[in-house]
Amino acid sequence: MSDFFPWWVVVTHALNVMWMLLLFRSGIEVLSAFPKLHWRDDCPPGRQWLRLSRKQFGADSRRPWTSLDEEESWSPVLALPGRKNLGLGRHWHFMTIQFWILTGLVYIVAVFATGYWRYLVPVHWSIVPDSINAIGSYLQFELPDTIPGEPFEPAQKLAYFVVVFLMAPLQIATGAAMSPSVLARFPRYGRIFGGKQGARSLHFLLMCAFAAFIVVHVIMVVIHGLPKELAAIVLGDPGGDRRLATGIGAAVLLAIIVLQVVVTWYSLRHRRRTQRLLGLMVDPFERAISRRFTSNQHYPHTAISPFFRVNGYPPAGAEYERMAADGFRDFRLTVGGLVAHPAAYALADLRELGSQRQITKHNCIQGWTAVAEWAGVPLADVIAQVEPDPRATRVVFYAMDDKGLTEGEGRYGYFYGTIPIHLAENPQTILALEMNGAPLPVEHGAPIRLRVETQLGFKMVKWIRAIEFVDDVSEIGMGMGGWREDQQFYANAAGI
Repeated sequence: MSDFFPWWVVVTHALNVMWMLLLFRSGIEVLSAFPKLHWRDDCPPGRQWLRLSRKQFGADSRRPWTSLDEEESWSPVLALPGRKNLGLGRHWHFMTIQFWILTGLVYIVAVFATGYWRYLVPVHWSIVPDSINAIGSYLQFELPDTIPGEPFEPAQKLAYFVVVFLMAPLQIATGAAMSPSVLARFPRYGRIFGGKQGARSLHFLLMCAFAAFIVVHVIMVVIHGLPKELAAIVLGDPGGDRRLATGIGAAVLLAIIVLQVVVTWYSLRHRRRTQRLLGLMVDPFERAISRRFTSNQHYPHTAISPFFRVNGYPPAGAEYERMAADGFRDFRLTVGGLVAHPAAYALADLRELGSQRQITKHNCIQGWTAVAEWAGVPLADVIAQVEPDPRATRVVFYAMDDKGLTEGEGRYGYFYGTIPIHLAENPQTILALEMNGAPLPVEHGAPIRLRVETQLGFKMVKWIRAIEFVDDVSEIGMGMGGWREDQQFYANAAGI
């Protein structure tokens, strides 16, 4: 199969096996939150091209449902960490992708620095018919000849080129096209892949292609002679000590498997510690993305989605039902904390502060998307009225829904969320009072919901009752900066 492998090929191959397995498993955990794949960004129920769930929900379903009902709880054997832990799955995915990209960059630099690229990059179109002939030889149970002066036969060389120089960059590009911050700042970038759902579908298909390549790659190693190939892969020399190569190869694979078991067990057993540890590597990147990009979305009315999923059930209780039935006439939004002028606003008062309309794309952390028109008061106008103290660094939004009554599973407390003050001052950050030209519906957060268009949906608190400006969030809730961060171990920054 090959005459030699440089030492850096041996090392990067071993690292790639480890990173890819972590990426596959954490990606499957992320997929479990919305186990359906669409090509259209409005994600119409029942119109997915792939459904990895027995659950079926329709726009005309007779019983109320939310997108949380679509989640699946997959086994830790398959998903990392499994058992409905989307927050930790995202942490593992975004931590690992950094090391996978770094390993790839080291590999690419070495490929061109050493001249190894000649074995990977085809220089003539004849590689295509030659590869077809090589595949034909395999199908006839014959080993094709290697390219003269090179270690690989044509099909191998073409496959390696596609994987290294086409599939890997495209996987990174489609991943970026799922970031709400990237899509908000550069809406045209997402259109390259047909929108976020197109990028999500391509990302999944590329994962399957990588998995298929790995399986075929292992089969080829066996076909070409396992002891010899192990010596080449592990020791870089096909004539090396085959027993030593087998021992080292087995030890490396065992170590990778043990690592998978340990990180899965630890993640499920110590979820808060895992959130904090992985957050040290993931959170700075997410915060940088969130700070750097502002929303530049201006979709036409024709892009508004005919169906917009609901995430979370409205507040339970007679008090909220009474306010909703009365059109929230007695409702007051209190704004306080580290501000010079605390205030209590009726809905009419908020409308007098300013008005802004925007048609934007909603990116749920589960994976679904939808476009809607929102109208309300820019949060910057509220900030100008209350004049926050210079010490204020974050804005806290308190909601009226007690999640212990609507979500269960040992969870408790009223929902809340926080954002840094620089996000609150962004041009398309608004307190929405209307949706699609009508008063904000109850299921979408009436009387007030937050819209922060560079962030994932869970940051856009619904059913807001109060806003507080603070210099520290460690004493609020469990101190992680939001109810989802507290209870479901999400990252506090939500730009990717």
